[in-house]
Amino acid sequence: MPLKTAKSLLRQELKAKLNAMSPDERTRQSQIVQTKVLQHDLYKESKRLSIFLSMHDEINTDLILHDALSFGKAVYIPRYDSKSTYMDMVRLRSWEEYDALPMTKWKIKQPPLDQDREKALDSGGLDLILVPGLAFSKAGHRMGRGRGYYDTYLARSRVMQEHPPNTIALAFVEQVLPQIPVEETDVPIDIILSAE
Repeated sequence: MPLKTAKSLLRQELKAKLNAMSPDERTRQSQIVQTKVLQHDLYKESKRLSIFLSMHDEINTDLILHDALSFGKAVYIPRYDSKSTYMDMVRLRSWEEYDALPMTKWKIKQPPLDQDREKALDSGGLDLILVPGLAFSKAGHRMGRGRGYYDTYLARSRVMQEHPPNTIALAFVEQVLPQIPVEETDVPIDIILSAE
């Protein structure tokens, strides 16, 4: 089976699996995973990190965002350009600022593309990137939603930073599989944290 077809089928299967999860189960697993992140040395030691703002079928990241902002870490969030595969990590300075962000068509909060914001790679890079995805393998492979935003950004940050950022993926148990189809452009993740 061609790789693209295998990925497409797996994406459909996982979306169905995630949609079948109860809100209570999503909340339960999200709390476990967020606690694991907050206790992880890579998170504790990070000074500049990016945190994805979660969709309904992703591990909720509100607790991590709140913690990072309250401890004075430099927090960056994704800003996607839906017309391309381009994404930047832009500075978020407070919870109030987060609250005021508009919603995109994907129902994710995001600063407007025309708003002038500090970009992580222009101002010293990142120590840690928290990464979303649809499927992960125990070996650290990741399959996103097919647009390539994170793979492109991770590749860029590895070129632009002297020390590449650490990466931690946050996953529901249902998203961690023995293996997944991968392409050369898929950037592996250092650590995958799930509720297991």
